[in-house]
Amino acid sequence: MSHYAALLDANVLYPAPLRDLLLQLAVTDIFKAHWSADIHREWIEALLRNEPHRDRAALERTRDLMDKATRDSVITGYESLVPSIELPDPDDRHVLAAAIVGRCDVIVTQNLKDFPEDALAPFGINVQHPDEFLCNHLNLASGLVCGAVRKVRLRLKNPPFTIDQYLETLIRQGLPETVSGLSAFAELL
Repeated sequence: MSHYAALLDANVLYPAPLRDLLLQLAVTDIFKAHWSADIHREWIEALLRNEPHRDRAALERTRDLMDKATRDSVITGYESLVPSIELPDPDDRHVLAAAIVGRCDVIVTQNLKDFPEDALAPFGINVQHPDEFLCNHLNLASGLVCGAVRKVRLRLKNPPFTIDQYLETLIRQGLPETVSGLSAFAELL
């Protein structure tokens, strides 16, 4: 089991294709995934704001399945740290607080500017865009990552996705470097 711990911010859990890939990598033990109840609330609320036709109960079921599928993923007990944390966006303080309590190595987020290096460095926490995070893991364990990508792609049944279609989906998720790296292993996907 990997000891490399990543706190997944709400904005990498909201788009289902990115969430599915990150979770498959986590259950493959490529890294240890963490989040909090607040992060769950944040991604569910954002999705319902943008897609009000979605069923809250179905999203809460997804949340519950995520929690069950990944060992010790939900971080608790960080709330008392939130007021003492300073970040450009005060609404993101709970994310850093959870990462500190969860002893995470990295925060994976699309909002890099909201987690400046000088605010994270005292806690030994890095911040990475999901494209950088996935590329790093592809470089470290290409076989495991390709196997995880293949599992996710083959689960898509309605409609099924060709390798090229799935890679195009990942491009739309903001993962051009990851797709470039995966393209070299297309026959494994």
